[in-house]
Amino acid sequence: MILPTVRASFGRKDAMHIVHLLARGDADLVRGAERRLDEEGFDALLDDPRVLNALLTAPDAAAPTNLVFYVLVRHALLEVGLGDRATADYVTSMVVAFGKAGRAYRVSEGTEDEYHYLVDMVARLADADRHEAFLVMTHLGNFSLWLSGLFPDYVEARTHRKGAPPIGYYERMGATGYHLAARSPEAKTRGVDGVLNEVARHFGGVRTALNLVSDRYLCPQGGNPVNRVLREVSTRMRDVRR
Repeated sequence: MILPTVRASFGRKDAMHIVHLLARGDADLVRGAERRLDEEGFDALLDDPRVLNALLTAPDAAAPTNLVFYVLVRHALLEVGLGDRATADYVTSMVVAFGKAGRAYRVSEGTEDEYHYLVDMVARLADADRHEAFLVMTHLGNFSLWLSGLFPDYVEARTHRKGAPPIGYYERMGATGYHLAARSPEAKTRGVDGVLNEVARHFGGVRTALNLVSDRYLCPQGGNPVNRVLREVSTRMRDVRR
């Protein structure tokens, strides 16, 4: 299953790389960034908006994929008002893991069965033991977030052309999957009950943050711009009603 392990993978080398990206060869700036790193920690440095800009524009920004995606996700979440770092860690871990061929369709690395539709995951729960049920419920949340977050234009196109479920369906199913998984004894054993519950509570906001990542960095020229505007309006109206 997906565990929030991206932040734990960052080391001193990554931190110093970011320090030098921010300083751009200025010795005083290097000392200032190092002092901030020592006093506030790497998390505080990663939250600096200049880090996002440096990673995207500096010609020598040879940062690991995990670090780049964490910064993209973290800053998008901050933009929509979600400041929990564990959420950013979990979502980034899911995005990086699902980027591997076929992983998005399997409930764990060790299984071969693939699920391409949420209804099939729900049906599987009827015969699953406690362990498999936990994996399937978590995957229901992960897959819903992956699809509606990073491929919203694909979801919208299927809705209009084939009458497939809209993004709201994925939000409801995804939040339900995470809620149920968070209540499982296995979630507490693995130490993910809190973060699963947090993502469930703010599923719409997390989905919106991933939409920003997709629209700006992954598919900046793709999709229908009108659909993107309508999606943003729909999200804001939903937030106002809440």
